[in-house]
Amino acid sequence: MKKFLLFIAGLIALLILLANLGPMILLGVSVWLLYIIFKKFLKSDSTTGKVGWVIIGLLVLSVALSNIYAVIGLAAIYGLYLIMKNWKNSPSEEKSPQHDPFQNFEKEWAELNNY
Repeated sequence: MKKFLLFIAGLIALLILLANLGPMILLGVSVWLLYIIFKKFLKSDSTTGKVGWVIIGLLVLSVALSNIYAVIGLAAIYGLYLIMKNWKNSPSEEKSPQHDPFQNFEKEWAELNNY
């Protein structure tokens, strides 16, 4: 039952990730452009150049802020990571030592040989 719920949660997180994939790409590109514009702003010597870089930076910042809800997609990626981590660490009934008849046999055989 636990694996089924993890599967459903993973499916929902994957759908959220796919729905926010476009805005996540635009947010990443706009943040990268803001970094480049900031570097160009610092290298610029003239006041006109600095004003031009600020205007371009404000335009790119508006694109970044319009895609800020892409953080939901980042949360979905983190949720998928946690789900995959719990999926691999969740105990399976087939692999648990309580249900393995040979493991119990080996323990009983060792106890019989000690006495």
